[in-house]
Amino acid sequence: MDETPTPSRAWEVFRAFLVQGLTAFGGPVAHIGYFRREFVERRGWLAEPAFADLLALAQFLPGPASSQLGMAIGLRRAGYAGLLAAWVGFTLPAGAAMIGLAYLTPYLQGGWGEGVLHGLKLAAAAVVAQALVAMARTLAVGPIRAGMAIGAALGLFLQPGPVAQILALIAGGLFGLALLREPAPVEPDDPATQAIPPAVSAAALTVFILLLGVLPFLAAWLDAPLLGLASVFYRAGALVFGGGHVVLPVLQQEVVRRGWLDQQSFLAGYGAVQALPGPLFSFAGFVGAAQQVAPGGWRSGVVSLVAIFLPSLLLVVGVLPFWDRLKTRPGARGALAGVNAVVVGILAAALWNPVLMTSIQRPSDWLLAIGAYVFLVVAKLPPWLVVLGSAAIVGLLRR
Repeated sequence: MDETPTPSRAWEVFRAFLVQGLTAFGGPVAHIGYFRREFVERRGWLAEPAFADLLALAQFLPGPASSQLGMAIGLRRAGYAGLLAAWVGFTLPAGAAMIGLAYLTPYLQGGWGEGVLHGLKLAAAAVVAQALVAMARTLAVGPIRAGMAIGAALGLFLQPGPVAQILALIAGGLFGLALLREPAPVEPDDPATQAIPPAVSAAALTVFILLLGVLPFLAAWLDAPLLGLASVFYRAGALVFGGGHVVLPVLQQEVVRRGWLDQQSFLAGYGAVQALPGPLFSFAGFVGAAQQVAPGGWRSGVVSLVAIFLPSLLLVVGVLPFWDRLKTRPGARGALAGVNAVVVGILAAALWNPVLMTSIQRPSDWLLAIGAYVFLVVAKLPPWLVVLGSAAIVGLLRR
């Protein structure tokens, strides 16, 4: 890269994402709202269109979208060190908690705990709604963009799923290419990011493919259970579209079906990770530490965490520079504007399902969710305070 980021800037990225890892409850869709508020509105690290560009790229790539978005923001801010700092900061709290909880699954149930989890979901709905309104005002303006956003939302409402999301993004790009013309920016969003050498990008993509093909054979040849565990989690992180909610049933097939972990422990860990801030992919730390095929404990948990996130790191480094060069062309800018409009529709569909569908269980839940939204938008309270307050209130009500 043309500029060498200072260690202080990478440390700044780590601290900022560590706060997100400690406070960003609600799953990958809610994380988008937290990131936008923190890095666009409060810190001003990137503009709204640049944030939408990275979000569109994260939606296209397999793996955890919110973590990939965070990696890209870190790369924008402080280069390769910033990418690693963003991932470590955002993943560390939940990953450490899940590894620590690996042997405490019998204590993960109870009325109060279920109430806290429900309160977190209601607060997440408010965070997503706030992000949706703000992004629609910027990215879905005008009849064409608004129509594309509404069409995407309706389509995904009728036919949800990661495949439908990818098809909607492709359709948005095609419609944007045909109907929208956006001038290229006077200066690129981040010259340092665009200056990543092509050899580095090509090497990252090559390693991504090689590990996908070689790890299973290497694990079988060496008869190394820990390497086999890494292979399973790497494959899950590399091939799953749709984020954390989709990778969990995939891991259930891989882990429970093979007898590595019993169903009850798996589901208890699944419930626990939903109650934690940070990425849902941190569930890998729990499975790695609790499984019974490889040496258990924190080492296996760390190996599983690194393996499931490594594909995302390689893809961000490999794809982002090409994405940046492509989007400076007027036709590509139009296509990207269409994709960004569709992202608004995707977020609207996700607000309904799974966020509201899994959060609203009774009429009073609407009042609690609306109250959380008012505290965010009108009172302008910090998201972490609204989230924790909502969890505490609902937890106390359900004792």
